[in-house]
Amino acid sequence: MNKTVVINIVGLSQKLIGEHTPFIQAFQDRGKGATIKPVLPAVTCTAQSTYLTGKWPQEHGIVANGWYFKDECEVKLWRQSNKLVEAPKIWDELKALDPNFSCANMFWWYNMYSTVDFSATPRPNYLADGRKTPDFYAHPAELRDGLKQELGEFPLFHFWGPKTSIKSSQWIADASIHTDKKHDPTLTFIYLPHLDYNVQRHGNDFSKIAKDLQEVDGVVAQLVDYYEAKGARVVLLSEYGITDVDTPIHINRMLRAANLLQIRVERGLELLDAGASKAFAMADHQIAHIYLNDPGVKEMVLQVLQGQAGIAQVLHGDALEEYRLNHDRCGDIVLVAEENAWFTYYFWEYDAVAPDYARMVDIHKKPGYDPVEMFTDPQDPFVVPKIIGKLIKKKLGFRTVMDVIPLKPELVKGSHGCIPKKKEDHPVFITNHLDCQFPEGLEAVGVYDLLKRHIVDQ
Repeated sequence: MNKTVVINIVGLSQKLIGEHTPFIQAFQDRGKGATIKPVLPAVTCTAQSTYLTGKWPQEHGIVANGWYFKDECEVKLWRQSNKLVEAPKIWDELKALDPNFSCANMFWWYNMYSTVDFSATPRPNYLADGRKTPDFYAHPAELRDGLKQELGEFPLFHFWGPKTSIKSSQWIADASIHTDKKHDPTLTFIYLPHLDYNVQRHGNDFSKIAKDLQEVDGVVAQLVDYYEAKGARVVLLSEYGITDVDTPIHINRMLRAANLLQIRVERGLELLDAGASKAFAMADHQIAHIYLNDPGVKEMVLQVLQGQAGIAQVLHGDALEEYRLNHDRCGDIVLVAEENAWFTYYFWEYDAVAPDYARMVDIHKKPGYDPVEMFTDPQDPFVVPKIIGKLIKKKLGFRTVMDVIPLKPELVKGSHGCIPKKKEDHPVFITNHLDCQFPEGLEAVGVYDLLKRHIVDQ
């Protein structure tokens, strides 16, 4: 089998390859490539699971970055167990073909308790005193010890939140090289999230994202130079492209106005009670899953949603089958935003009663994805001193919350999840394997076979 590395440059599209990515441009010029028609929804967990299984969401079950767990009556995002992916993965097939095959998964999602040989993934420690400290999970356990000894602690707060930077992608790249030197896996998956941050913050504004493109280009150059020196076949791919947005849409507020949402008040603040609601939305970028605890309100929900500005499609019934989303985890109704719009999870009507987690980076409490977590309030001149003061309190052992995230969805200028009309906004597949034969019109499920052929074909 051929040694292969797959480098996932999150958010990369043809629109972004050029002047500010000279290495990626040169790699594409001397290699072969194609755009990928993205899976719906074009979000991280769904796209990665589709690539790694060659199956649609209706088969592998990953219908978004999270969903409503009906037996628990809770929305949960960013779960980590690989057992949630209900289909065999590419490494399972390759191991069956060759017992000497081995695989490393460096920070692709659903990484924990999979059948890969080597893996690492973010996993902070939640301490008894309320603190969250940076850490990661690795298999085998001694891999974590070796990575920490060589690279130091994983920079978790540079991986997500207002402090996001190239440091997290650089750490993942260095960890991948460390793992390769020690174990020499046949196939390695590497996750570089850096572009995802500022392209969501600023959209495709090169005056603001040029530095980010140059930074990720440098990390990619480091990885490609290393792996090509070992004779590896190298694939650069992405999960989605990011389109410019200017219209946040508050679906849960619409459902609330129709008396379909159940709100609970605790300590004077509002919480969404998903299990008691007749209907509610789990918003995920440009996709929203509408779950109906009372099937009798479906027509009412459709009347509320159809014709609303910014909503491109209202999918239900046979339409979910058409998009291969019909799985038990899927919403009864799925909304797709226009390219210039995205869905918030917001359910409160007045910011004064928003839940405490709304102003914090808290990806596990919010009943939907919140890109505003990447911002602090640009109109608050005291936000930096506030953060410094809170950090000092934490170091001194006092309990405090980092409630510095604004409730201003209009700050977000880029999003993804729908299938953009222009191919320049689609994800990419670029390879140094010149004998690679691309199908006519590469769909997301076809990535599986392309990767398999990189490994098994001579």
